[in-house]
Amino acid sequence: MSLLDGILSQVNSNADVQNLAAKVGITPEQAESAIMALAQSHTAPGDTVEGAAASTGLGSDVLSQIVGHIGGEGSLGQFATLINGAENSGILGQLGGLASSLFGGGNKA
Repeated sequence: MSLLDGILSQVNSNADVQNLAAKVGITPEQAESAIMALAQSHTAPGDTVEGAAASTGLGSDVLSQIVGHIGGEGSLGQFATLINGAENSGILGQLGGLASSLFGGGNKA
């Protein structure tokens, strides 16, 4: 998770996956999956939180809290740009695939 923490720190120096997970009451793995889903959903048409909720199975209330802890929609936009750039390099694409497989990517709750 250190790579994802590094990207988070570029957007919000107070955010890391472990602390974020503890603050919203989910596992670090769920937080990682949620962050990746929010970044992907941010650049897609429609509501960012609802899109991420559909792909992770986490509630929109939890995802909204994560957006708040990251620093809001503006910071999420910066984060999405950094994540998408890293995914294009192949590094986080593998991480996102792993998170998706762990949480049954695409399953709706």
